[in-house]
Amino acid sequence: MRPVVAVINHLLAQEPWAQDKLAQHRDKTACIDAGLSQLLLSVTADGYVAVASEDAVPAVTIRIKLSDLPLILANRERAVSYVKIEGDADFANAISQLSQTLRWDAEEDLSKVVGDIAATRLVSGAKSALATVQTTHKQLAENVAEYFLEEQPMLIRPYLMQEFTSDVVKLRDDLERLSKRIEKLERR
Repeated sequence: MRPVVAVINHLLAQEPWAQDKLAQHRDKTACIDAGLSQLLLSVTADGYVAVASEDAVPAVTIRIKLSDLPLILANRERAVSYVKIEGDADFANAISQLSQTLRWDAEEDLSKVVGDIAATRLVSGAKSALATVQTTHKQLAENVAEYFLEEQPMLIRPYLMQEFTSDVVKLRDDLERLSKRIEKLERR
């Protein structure tokens, strides 16, 4: 769990306001329960976190389903709707605010290693590459869908399915009426 603590403390070190917010809850322990494992973190006096002892009593417990983790990472603003929080509401609110606002400043960290200009170019290049991958993924999905809809029909468009369904219902009703007419004519 030490790497997780190191990452959290690195993010906190980049934001002094976050350290001040956490320092208000010093000596409190938070338990992040993911089912298979638990992470117990205590807030230190200087606003950082440390691994808490196993017998520490958590002031707040945050329960996360591992299956919801991708949803949480995809939309951090809605993360609260995927977790169950028990305990000190003020401390839980502080943790929630920090989880939504703390961001890793990769450019700042890279600038210490390669310099400001190179860091700026590396980060912008990475963002551009990511945007290209996302655009390519979207276009590929659209092309595959079009191929299976138009050129090699394995899929059907929703409006065509609705038309087909209404035609089948109409045909069934017409057949039922025709059947009743035939019965009526046979009785005569």
